[in-house]
Amino acid sequence: MGKKICLLEDDQGIKEIIELILTEEQYEVYGFSNVKEFMAFDGKASQDLYLLDVKLPDGNGIEVCDMLKNSDATKDIPVMMMSAHAALSEMKKQCGAEDFIAKPFDIFDLLKRVDAFVGPSN
Repeated sequence: MGKKICLLEDDQGIKEIIELILTEEQYEVYGFSNVKEFMAFDGKASQDLYLLDVKLPDGNGIEVCDMLKNSDATKDIPVMMMSAHAALSEMKKQCGAEDFIAKPFDIFDLLKRVDAFVGPSN
């Protein structure tokens, strides 16, 4: 079983591509389309990395990141934010994310960054 990555992305196409690519790289991916689904997930504390979109239909990834970073169970798990409308400096100020990737992104760059945080899974 591979390293566990929790993905919160509301764009179905982007979500499916990320899930497919990470699964092919032997990561175990738990994908969610909205904050409500993510918050109902019991396995948040057992993840190796969070990939969070900023703009979501029922909330925002910055608030989710802030919640994760303020919880003893999840504060040490790296968070990578994704957005077409923000920058890493903003993410660090607002929620303490370890990394930020701008959309649209290169899938190989995404994989390189994921591997940097959790190590290649295969």
